[in-house]
Amino acid sequence: MIKFISRISASTVVGLCLFSSAPSHAGLFEDEDARKAIVELRLELRQKIEDLKAYNVRNDADVEKIKKNMLDQANSLEGLRAEIATLRGEKDSLAKDFSDMQRKLKDVTQAFEARLAKLEPVKVSIEGREFSAEQNEKRDFENALGLFKKGDFSASSSALNDFLRRYTQTGYKLTALFWLGNSQYATKEYKDAIANFKLLLLNDPSSPRASEAMLSISNCQLDMKDTKAAKKTWEEIINTYPDSEAASAAKERLARFK
Repeated sequence: MIKFISRISASTVVGLCLFSSAPSHAGLFEDEDARKAIVELRLELRQKIEDLKAYNVRNDADVEKIKKNMLDQANSLEGLRAEIATLRGEKDSLAKDFSDMQRKLKDVTQAFEARLAKLEPVKVSIEGREFSAEQNEKRDFENALGLFKKGDFSASSSALNDFLRRYTQTGYKLTALFWLGNSQYATKEYKDAIANFKLLLLNDPSSPRASEAMLSISNCQLDMKDTKAAKKTWEEIINTYPDSEAASAAKERLARFK
């Protein structure tokens, strides 16, 4: 222990001697290095601080940029939501318009079909004959015949004449001629009545109204005081339509006028 202490003391003494014997400018050099080191450290620290500040500035700028991007995206999202809401509204409006158009189309179609149905020919069965007639044609004939049934013979005569002029190819022709002749007979237009009854016979001698038409001709002849012509007509009825009611009536009249 004593030896260790003595060694340390000796070396220490030697060192102190060496240090004390060094030139004085060595101490100054060391102070200058220390100052430079301090300055360098300060500069480095200042640079670090500046770098940190610059980093913070860049970081703040990045943060602001991110915030701005997020805000822009949020605005874009709101814009998209508004656009989607608008599109949904337009879709609903278009759906309603389409539904309204379908309803209107259905109404127009039904109205057209109804009008078309009124224009479509209808089947008519009259006096053992079947034919197709326009709806207006059927209506006009029935209206004219209705006047006869009401006893308005002058009006029915005019209506039936007009009907035959307008519907020259009508299936009602023979029936219209028969009732026209009867209307004219009722208004004492005997010659016109006879002409229309004969026209009926000329068009269809086998018509169910043929024998009645001939009997009506004989009535016109009697009212015109042409008994000879009436007798001839009765004989023709008996010969042409022997099984008809008109033939029975003709036989009775012939017997009465002998």
